[in-house]
Amino acid sequence: MIAVYPGTFDPLTNGHTDLVSRAERLFDKVIVGIAVASGKEAFFSVAERTELAKTVLAKHKRVEVLAFEGLLVDFAEQCHAKVILRGLRAVSDFEYEFQLAGMNRALAPQLESVFMTPSEKYAFLSSALVREVAYLGGDISAFVATEVARAMLTRIRG
Repeated sequence: MIAVYPGTFDPLTNGHTDLVSRAERLFDKVIVGIAVASGKEAFFSVAERTELAKTVLAKHKRVEVLAFEGLLVDFAEQCHAKVILRGLRAVSDFEYEFQLAGMNRALAPQLESVFMTPSEKYAFLSSALVREVAYLGGDISAFVATEVARAMLTRIRG
């Protein structure tokens, strides 16, 4: 069974990679769908985010990284996925994710939404927090892969 794990992944965090690792044990294939960041300014371009994710996730043999634009359900159908995988860090994520799952079910009833929680050590972690810490000169090495940290620091330092 194929699962699509969508997000902007701007940047891809260790929480994301942890979820991918655990999802790979559950599904035949996990497609990490790098979404165009509509409605918000991205730190990295979709091409940069895709390349970083491919590099970081290269050791995962049943994981593929693809960029997409448009409706998630259309992308999932193009990928022959049966599952949309989403991460829930806290109760605050639930309401939004519940709404998304309902909309996705209305648009494509054949797709199931599956929610996974992060490992406890990543429950607080978000891309937005990593960006903020990086902008303020903090050490992000515990939160993202080395390649991501290097790319972020290069971007910030100009």
